[in-house]
Amino acid sequence: MKLALVGLGKIARDQHLPAIEATPGARLAAIASRHAGLDGLPCYPTIDALLAAEPGIDAVTLCTPPDRRFAQALAALDAGKHLMLEKPPGATLAEVAALGRRAAAAGVTLFATWHSREAAAVGPARRWLAGREIRSARITWKEDVRHWHPGQGWIWEPGGLGVFDPGINALSIATAILPDPLLVARSALHFPSNRATPIAAEVDMVTAAGAPVAMELDWRQTGPQTWDISVETDDGALTLSKGGAVLTIDGAEQLAEPDEEYRRLYARFVELVAAGESDVDMSPLMLVADAFLVGRRHVVEPFFDAPEMAT
Repeated sequence: MKLALVGLGKIARDQHLPAIEATPGARLAAIASRHAGLDGLPCYPTIDALLAAEPGIDAVTLCTPPDRRFAQALAALDAGKHLMLEKPPGATLAEVAALGRRAAAAGVTLFATWHSREAAAVGPARRWLAGREIRSARITWKEDVRHWHPGQGWIWEPGGLGVFDPGINALSIATAILPDPLLVARSALHFPSNRATPIAAEVDMVTAAGAPVAMELDWRQTGPQTWDISVETDDGALTLSKGGAVLTIDGAEQLAEPDEEYRRLYARFVELVAAGESDVDMSPLMLVADAFLVGRRHVVEPFFDAPEMAT
């Protein structure tokens, strides 16, 4: 499968490039990026230029910010290319639904990815929780935005999601491992006075069966990062830590494996294309949308990406 990568920022360089190289059945053949390129590969400033010059491309991965992705996705689908979307799959639910319809009409694969679901312990956690009664759950997702999104202003603009950009990873895991759907009851969103998206949030949810699920998100954490989900059941307690890489049950570590999330994503993409299928689950994005819909807005102190910006 000859693959084109659109957007060559941090996530593309850190995760997509090595994952594509390691995936049997996929070969990176071209790049589209306004500001960067790779030696040895044809590079184009836009996806339209790439599609016009490279008709033999089979599939496209979009790693561009969600607020500008819809037109790019339509261009790929209308050109008959299979399409993989970095999370979140779009700026709105309606956009993603429209892409699903367009992909079906074109007879191509659409893969809306949730990389955290491919963490090593997520599958074992889902299997352990199946059939058990969920009594409560807590999600704690705290990290340093300066480290993970240095200088990326788009995350602070409408459509960038703010702290829900990493928080949606937690929701992608929670919706994968919990037996019942999640519903948002209330949320508190903390917006820096100089930003259009929240830097922290608390979201109270319940499962369809009535079990409470509390989520705390914060982008201001320094030092060790916290990506934990704990679940209390009628038959013990489960914890996923390090973003789903480590599984602990009743205090005993059961599994701990290194990060191979994106390799699993690309293997899945190859499988979907071969089978002529799509995979578009919007439940994590729906929960984010509901958190904004019912959220109470609180204004907090300004946020600056670097100390010199505050002067």
